Amino acid sequence: MSEDDINTEEYPTEIHEYLAAFEKSLGFVDEMLKTMMSVSRSELLQKLEPLEQAKMDLVSVYTLNSMFWVYLATQGINPKEHPVKQELERIRTYMNKVKEIADEKKASKLDKGAASRFVRNALWEPNAENEHTSKTPKGKKRK
Repeated sequence: MSEDDINTEEYPTEIHEYLAAFEKSLGFVDEMLKTMMSVSRSELLQKLEPLEQAKMDLVSVYTLNSMFWVYLATQGINPKEHPVKQELERIRTYMNKVKEIADEKKASKLDKGAASRFVRNALWEPNAENEHTSKTPKGKKRK
Protein backbone atom coordinates (compact mmCIF):
# COMPACT_ATOMS: atom_id res chain seq x y z
CA MET A 1 0.00 0.00 0.00
CA SER A 2 1.21 3.49 -0.81
CA GLU A 3 1.08 6.42 1.58
CA ASP A 4 -1.82 7.96 -0.37
CA ASP A 5 -3.86 4.77 0.09
CA ILE A 6 -3.30 4.88 3.84
CA ASN A 7 -4.20 8.59 4.04
CA THR A 8 -7.43 8.21 2.06
CA GLU A 9 -8.60 5.43 4.35
CA GLU A 10 -8.47 7.80 7.33
CA TYR A 11 -11.06 10.24 5.94
CA PRO A 12 -13.85 10.17 3.35
CA THR A 13 -12.52 10.08 -0.21
CA GLU A 14 -14.90 12.80 -1.43
CA ILE A 15 -13.01 15.43 0.59
CA HIS A 16 -9.55 14.35 -0.56
CA GLU A 17 -9.33 17.11 -3.22
CA TYR A 18 -10.40 19.76 -0.71
CA LEU A 19 -7.79 18.60 1.79
CA ALA A 20 -5.09 18.53 -0.88
CA ALA A 21 -5.97 22.12 -1.89
CA PHE A 22 -6.00 23.14 1.77
CA GLU A 23 -2.57 21.59 2.32
CA LYS A 24 -1.24 23.41 -0.74
CA SER A 25 -2.65 26.71 0.57
CA LEU A 26 -1.02 26.11 3.95
CA GLY A 27 2.28 25.65 2.13
CA PHE A 28 1.86 29.06 0.49
CA VAL A 29 1.03 30.65 3.84
CA ASP A 30 4.07 29.01 5.40
CA GLU A 31 6.34 30.37 2.66
CA MET A 32 4.90 33.87 3.05
CA LEU A 33 5.36 33.76 6.80
CA LYS A 34 8.95 32.63 6.42
CA THR A 35 9.58 35.50 4.00
CA MET A 36 7.99 38.05 6.32
CA MET A 37 9.80 36.71 9.36
CA SER A 38 13.18 36.84 7.60
CA VAL A 39 13.15 40.65 7.77
CA SER A 40 12.65 42.52 11.01
CA ARG A 41 9.43 44.49 11.26
CA SER A 42 11.18 47.82 11.94
CA GLU A 43 13.45 47.26 8.94
CA LEU A 44 10.47 46.51 6.73
CA LEU A 45 8.46 49.51 7.96
CA GLN A 46 11.36 51.89 7.31
CA LYS A 47 11.21 51.00 3.62
CA LEU A 48 7.48 51.65 3.33
CA GLU A 49 5.39 54.81 3.15
CA PRO A 50 2.82 55.31 5.94
CA LEU A 51 -0.07 54.16 3.72
CA GLU A 52 1.84 51.01 2.77
CA GLN A 53 2.66 50.42 6.45
CA ALA A 54 -1.04 50.60 7.29
CA LYS A 55 -1.84 48.15 4.50
CA MET A 56 0.80 45.73 5.74
CA ASP A 57 -0.42 45.93 9.32
CA LEU A 58 -4.03 45.39 8.27
CA VAL A 59 -3.17 42.41 6.08
CA SER A 60 -1.11 40.91 8.91
CA VAL A 61 -3.85 41.26 11.53
CA TYR A 62 -6.52 40.09 9.08
CA THR A 63 -4.47 37.00 8.23
CA LEU A 64 -3.90 36.22 11.89
CA ASN A 65 -7.59 36.53 12.70
CA SER A 66 -8.53 34.47 9.65
CA MET A 67 -6.19 31.71 10.78
CA PHE A 68 -7.81 31.85 14.21
CA TRP A 69 -11.20 31.53 12.47
CA VAL A 70 -9.97 28.35 10.76
CA TYR A 71 -8.58 27.06 14.07
CA LEU A 72 -11.96 27.57 15.76
CA ALA A 73 -13.67 25.72 12.93
CA THR A 74 -11.26 22.78 13.28
CA GLN A 75 -12.05 22.64 16.99
CA GLY A 76 -15.78 22.39 16.34
CA ILE A 77 -16.52 25.94 17.48
CA ASN A 78 -18.75 28.02 15.23
CA PRO A 79 -16.59 31.09 14.41
CA LYS A 80 -19.69 33.03 13.29
CA GLU A 81 -20.80 33.12 16.93
CA HIS A 82 -17.33 34.02 18.24
CA PRO A 83 -16.01 37.59 18.78
CA VAL A 84 -13.45 36.93 16.03
CA LYS A 85 -16.22 37.63 13.51
CA GLN A 86 -16.67 41.19 14.80
CA GLU A 87 -12.91 41.66 14.78
CA LEU A 88 -12.68 40.59 11.13
CA GLU A 89 -15.51 43.00 10.25
CA ARG A 90 -13.74 45.81 12.10
CA ILE A 91 -10.52 45.11 10.21
CA ARG A 92 -12.40 45.03 6.89
CA THR A 93 -13.81 48.46 7.71
CA TYR A 94 -10.30 49.84 8.18
CA MET A 95 -9.12 48.09 5.02
CA ASN A 96 -11.90 49.86 3.09
CA LYS A 97 -10.88 53.20 4.61
CA VAL A 98 -7.26 52.67 3.58
CA LYS A 99 -8.41 51.66 0.09
CA GLU A 100 -10.46 54.88 -0.19
CA ILE A 101 -7.45 56.93 0.83
CA ALA A 102 -5.26 55.13 -1.70
CA ASP A 103 -7.87 55.66 -4.42
CA GLU A 104 -8.10 59.37 -3.61
CA LYS A 105 -4.35 59.61 -3.80
CA LYS A 106 -4.34 57.93 -7.21
CA ALA A 107 -7.16 60.07 -8.60
CA SER A 108 -5.97 62.74 -10.96
CA LYS A 109 -6.23 66.28 -9.71
CA LEU A 110 -8.08 68.81 -11.84
CA ASP A 111 -5.87 71.54 -13.22
CA LYS A 112 -8.43 74.35 -13.39
CA GLY A 113 -6.26 76.55 -15.59
CA ALA A 114 -5.68 73.81 -18.14
CA ALA A 115 -9.36 72.84 -18.08
CA SER A 116 -10.51 76.40 -18.72
CA ARG A 117 -8.00 76.79 -21.60
CA PHE A 118 -9.19 73.51 -23.08
CA VAL A 119 -12.85 74.52 -22.90
CA ARG A 120 -12.17 78.04 -24.21
CA ASN A 121 -10.18 76.70 -27.20
CA ALA A 122 -12.70 73.95 -27.88
CA LEU A 123 -15.62 76.36 -28.18
CA TRP A 124 -16.42 77.68 -31.61
CA GLU A 125 -15.73 81.36 -32.08
CA PRO A 126 -17.15 83.01 -35.17
CA ASN A 127 -14.66 84.94 -37.24
CA ALA A 128 -15.39 87.88 -39.56
CA GLU A 129 -15.98 85.67 -42.61
CA ASN A 130 -18.46 83.42 -40.79
CA GLU A 131 -20.31 86.45 -39.37
CA HIS A 132 -20.87 87.86 -42.87
CA THR A 133 -22.33 84.65 -44.30
CA SER A 134 -24.43 83.97 -41.21
CA LYS A 135 -26.19 87.38 -41.54
CA THR A 136 -27.53 86.53 -45.00
CA PRO A 137 -31.20 85.64 -44.67
CA LYS A 138 -32.04 82.07 -45.49
CA GLY A 139 -33.97 81.47 -48.65
CA LYS A 140 -32.65 84.59 -50.44
CA LYS A 141 -29.90 84.33 -52.99
CA ARG A 142 -27.01 86.71 -52.94
CA LYS A 143 -26.25 88.60 -56.12
